[in-house]
Amino acid sequence: MQHEFLLEIGTEEIPAGYILPALDSMKKIISLKLKELDLPFGRIRTVATPRRLTLCIDDLADRQPDRLEEILGPPKKAAFDKDNQPTKAAIGFARSRGATVDDMEIATTAKGEYLMLRQEKKGEETMQILSAFLPELIADLPFPKSMSWGANRTSFARPIQWLLALFGDKIVPFRVNDIASSDQTRGHRFMAPEEFKVNDFNSYLADLAQASVLVDPTQRRQAVQSEIDKAAAETGGRIIPDEELLDTVTNLVELPLGICGEFDKKFLQLPREVLITSMRVHQKYFPIADNDGNLMAHFVAVNNTRVKNSMLTRQGHQRVLRARLEDALFFFKEDRQHRLSDRVDSLAGVVFQAKLGTMLEKTERIMELSGFLAQTLAAAETEDVKRAAWLAKADLVTDMVNEFPALQGNMGMHYALHDGEPPAVAKGIMEHYMPVRAGSPLPSEIHGAIVSLADRLDSITGCFGIGKIPTGTADPFGLRRLALGLLHILENLSAPLSLSASLKKTIDLYGDKLNQPAVLADCIEFIKNRYINDLIGRDISPEAIEAVTSVSFDDIVDCRKRIDALVAISDQPTFTLLAGAFKRVNNIIKDHRETTVQEKLLTEPGEKELFATLQKVRSEVLPLVAKKQYEQALTVILRMKEPVDAFFDDVMVMVEDEKIRSNRLSLLAGIAELFLTIGDFSKMYQMGQST
Repeated sequence: MQHEFLLEIGTEEIPAGYILPALDSMKKIISLKLKELDLPFGRIRTVATPRRLTLCIDDLADRQPDRLEEILGPPKKAAFDKDNQPTKAAIGFARSRGATVDDMEIATTAKGEYLMLRQEKKGEETMQILSAFLPELIADLPFPKSMSWGANRTSFARPIQWLLALFGDKIVPFRVNDIASSDQTRGHRFMAPEEFKVNDFNSYLADLAQASVLVDPTQRRQAVQSEIDKAAAETGGRIIPDEELLDTVTNLVELPLGICGEFDKKFLQLPREVLITSMRVHQKYFPIADNDGNLMAHFVAVNNTRVKNSMLTRQGHQRVLRARLEDALFFFKEDRQHRLSDRVDSLAGVVFQAKLGTMLEKTERIMELSGFLAQTLAAAETEDVKRAAWLAKADLVTDMVNEFPALQGNMGMHYALHDGEPPAVAKGIMEHYMPVRAGSPLPSEIHGAIVSLADRLDSITGCFGIGKIPTGTADPFGLRRLALGLLHILENLSAPLSLSASLKKTIDLYGDKLNQPAVLADCIEFIKNRYINDLIGRDISPEAIEAVTSVSFDDIVDCRKRIDALVAISDQPTFTLLAGAFKRVNNIIKDHRETTVQEKLLTEPGEKELFATLQKVRSEVLPLVAKKQYEQALTVILRMKEPVDAFFDDVMVMVEDEKIRSNRLSLLAGIAELFLTIGDFSKMYQMGQST
């Protein structure tokens, strides 16, 4: 038979950011466990609020099926002695399985003959399985931080208050610490705190709604959106869209109730980012804008409790926000008493990394590196780029950024404009932190893009240079994110830049601070791996990526052009055959690198024809490659297919005459050299064969 299984873990309020990952983990862990146990099940659903994590499984079988297990024992040669008598290994294996050697049979496997036991295994009841497994599931749920409480051993995101576990209409008995499972849940902490019985998942959802709890995150999110939109409409404005804040607030409440507040209009003189950060980051309030997008002196807070006197609640929110904004206005006015450029020297008191020096030293390196990069990417803007780099970190020592770290860069831009710096410099200060994360906006102008590149190159090189290299999931300095951002900026600029030359310059600027001998090679390999993973993640042909990056990885934009050209032409049957021929060429020439062919030593018609074709094709391909017209170059290279095939059909390469043999190898090496100007075609042949 099949029944519904319902599990609810009731807790103190769990941090908003923990909830959805925890639900994903619950679903994944129990799904894998049920499959491992061969327990059939149907749909898995999860819901949650700050006080509960809930999972429901439809159509879960009430017991495991009986099954025949085939268990391999020791190899036959170890199981029997020379007289064909069972050894201790065979007897011990049989005893460990509650059987005798006579119950065994010999099984032939890919590794040889082994002793094997067939055993009928009775399926275990699901209720017993769940009773044993659920404490493990709860204990194994991962959280960024867990806590213990009382004298209990099991830790969790927050203290567990109750456990609901039903399989069909029966309670699944288990305990976590001193909490026993039951068929009871609880409503809203303040508006319906009483326990009540649950019959199934549908009644669970409905009864919790009656108890002032919207347990479905999707439904609750819609309710939050409705509440804030309704509250904003009271002012004639609209909520500034913020999906991340909406998600956070959804997981802060069990029953959303929007309330509109206002603040003194004098605070509107603060930069927009300051007002939004004060409301959003610290208070989780939603800012309101008018129809032209201008901030209004209003906000919406989302309460978790109905109150009789909404005015008192409104005044409380307004009082808290006013204190924040008063501080922000004071900091803003005080900061503008000093020029941003006068603050740069104060960065000497801010540590970038203990072994890599201060933020002032980093600023000096970034400025020099930005100037170096600008000479390639935007020579006419070099001075403004260097100025932006010099001022980029100065706002780190302002009072405003000290209070609101999320505003770094933004405040630098506003203070730079106040000081009369060129707009391009000011914007470069702000944009040099972009992209903040994967999928975030990239710098919109060249100044910020170059400074961002310099900043990222400096951090990656510095960390690799002192051995702070990402391992596994550990990446304390966020170097993978920095490398990905660097690649996306270069791709967006679509301008040629030598990665190796840029890294060499960065290493030189560090002087004797770096102590790892292979910094350059390690950094290039690290960035290349991020590049490969990023393109594969975008469904770009892995074989084309490998064909190009295995030959050359220096100019990101050029790499992508080569990859795109290979992808575009790889569908042609001629290309696949040519790739196979190139693989054969590589296998024959091995370490032969000489490409000079002595025409007088060419005696066979096949090698003469191949040499003539190679010269003609090379004369057309190399100019196209120089112009980065790779698809056109590949189209010309395809003409090599028939002469190469004819050569291999009619000409023996490894002849006894050393001069002729070497000459023919040089001819093939010349072909390989030409092909490698774009990529290693043999990689694509191998991938094509494997698929």
